Amino acid sequence: MSTKSAESAGAAGVGDFDPGAPYRCSPQVSLRPEPFGALVYHFGTRKLSFLKTLPLVEVVKGLEDHPDVHSAIEAAGVEEAQRPAYLKALAGLAASGTIEARQ
Repeated sequence: MSTKSAESAGAAGVGDFDPGAPYRCSPQVSLRPEPFGALVYHFGTRKLSFLKTLPLVEVVKGLEDHPDVHSAIEAAGVEEAQRPAYLKALAGLAASGTIEARQ
């Protein structure tokens, strides 16, 4: 799905990533829709990466509309069994600066 490994996907969070907190797609990031998901370009780091599934793109785009990461995942219709993988992917996206905590 995505990037860096995370040992726990629970509500307590992983490292600096807390799925119980509100997040958003970084304003320095552009998402370009593709049939497989999206190309991600970070203007600050000049890094190009990929979101490899359409539901993950939906979660990332929907983060700003929800009070926490769990709510965004649920709203995107991600099945319960897949949620740990999504939390791991989102933790990696947070580590890379693609998504960021919001106030």
